[in-house]
Amino acid sequence: MYLVWSVALTFIIMLIAVMGAIADVGLPKLAGNREDVPRFGGWAGRATRAHLNMLESLVLFAILVLVAQAANIHNGNTLLGAELFFWGRVAHAIVYLAGIPWLRTLAWAVSVVGLVMLFIAVI
Repeated sequence: MYLVWSVALTFIIMLIAVMGAIADVGLPKLAGNREDVPRFGGWAGRATRAHLNMLESLVLFAILVLVAQAANIHNGNTLLGAELFFWGRVAHAIVYLAGIPWLRTLAWAVSVVGLVMLFIAVI
């Protein structure tokens, strides 16, 4: 379920990033070919970066969860790893959007610990 909830979180972050992009440069610019779209600033830029960061992490998380599932590896460590990943990513998104750098890094590190736990469980 944490994989499904992580996909939902990614979708929510994407919607926030799209709203920020629309607010920053306008819908007509975004609906075009995007050849000359400037970098988004402020919270719109942070939302875009948070979304891209989540996509990068989601790929790793999905692979590890699916390998654990296929190998029938289900234990306290896999559950804790998935929980740490998900809740770390929730915190990461919130503090990234709020613009709190060191806390953002700490939340990211929590999610990485979750990934490492899953990796160790499946090897």
